[in-house]
Amino acid sequence: MAEAWDFFSSPHNLAKITPPEMDFVVTSTYNGEAKMYPGMVITYKVSPLLGIKLNWMTEITHVEEGKYFVDEQRFGPYALWHHQHHFKEIPGGVEMTDLLHYAIPFGVFGQLANGLFVANKVKEVFEFREKAVVELFGEYKGR
Repeated sequence: MAEAWDFFSSPHNLAKITPPEMDFVVTSTYNGEAKMYPGMVITYKVSPLLGIKLNWMTEITHVEEGKYFVDEQRFGPYALWHHQHHFKEIPGGVEMTDLLHYAIPFGVFGQLANGLFVANKVKEVFEFREKAVVELFGEYKGR
């Protein structure tokens, strides 16, 4: 659990589990040894679509060490981004579950964009993350 928590609670490790074509870079000054805490603000540059660089700012709003943390967008491409990361020790490893709620700006046009490509892109990012985590930590064989 300690290894999984340390990895996922460090913003600098996000780039390791984000598709390379998104060119994800943490831009905030951050000491990699600092512990995550509620109120921590993290800034990034990311290219979610068509190579267009966007600024993104999230705030860590809730943390219960070894159990869960929540990041929420404060500035960026979404109208709403609320991402929960839950951790549970299981026989032979750690189960990590993401719960994501997001909304696209621009009303009907945003809904159309979400249906046409944004939802698929979000799905691809989380599928990439799942594969990257398996490569980094190994696959759970208990089920």
